[in-house]
Amino acid sequence: MKYYYINTGENTGKYNMDFDINLAEVCKPGEFYLRLYKWNPYCISLGANQNYEYINYDKAVNDGLDIIKRPTGGRAILHSEELTYSVISTVKDQKSAHYFYNKINKALRKGLIIYNEVLNEIELESTQPDFPKIYNEKNSNACFSSTAKSELKFSRKKLVGSAQRKLGNNLLQHGSILCGSFHKKLADYLILTEEEILELNRQLNFVTTDLKSILNEDINYSKLEESIFKGFEEYFKINFEISSINLSNKELSQAL
Repeated sequence: MKYYYINTGENTGKYNMDFDINLAEVCKPGEFYLRLYKWNPYCISLGANQNYEYINYDKAVNDGLDIIKRPTGGRAILHSEELTYSVISTVKDQKSAHYFYNKINKALRKGLIIYNEVLNEIELESTQPDFPKIYNEKNSNACFSSTAKSELKFSRKKLVGSAQRKLGNNLLQHGSILCGSFHKKLADYLILTEEEILELNRQLNFVTTDLKSILNEDINYSKLEESIFKGFEEYFKINFEISSINLSNKELSQAL
């Protein structure tokens, strides 16, 4: 196996999602990619099967937010004060994909503990919610309102949310490491009744947490990126090759 690390810094929502999907499409057998990135401007992403009609488009645009669809499933996320990761590699079948999901979250946990020992209390969710039932509920528009099996929690609150998609034999997994509380403003940009907004805000406050709230300090993103990098190397017992790829999507497809 060859292991590659890519840090593309801050980019638009379209760039970030196109980069992930293109990398997943061109990843060769025997390759493993870890990519870290952030969002500028902040961005609302919808799950692949969600409709744009859920979004108060004018308000989001007037407030300077991007709006995009993710190539993966799930519900809406407000990408803001977070470090986002993606992992791309080849898997054999769906059983391998579930195994992959669990192992990646354990590597993320290792990296977060390297960042700060307080995060040793992070746990992996042990049960799987009934997502079809949840998605039929009227307050199911936010991805961070529920926690999937193996996702990371601190004091029973969701800290990292992730999603997968298979493209042939290649698997894309990406997710958000919450670093601040701005993601909770998502309800301000959804088409909801006042009652539904109050309920979604209650859910996000009850179900989610973030590194700043846990550690009571601003997050050093450079240190966090280095910690996640080291966490993956230590957990998987690998050495990454550092890639400086930061190309347009057309150039990316041609270069890899």
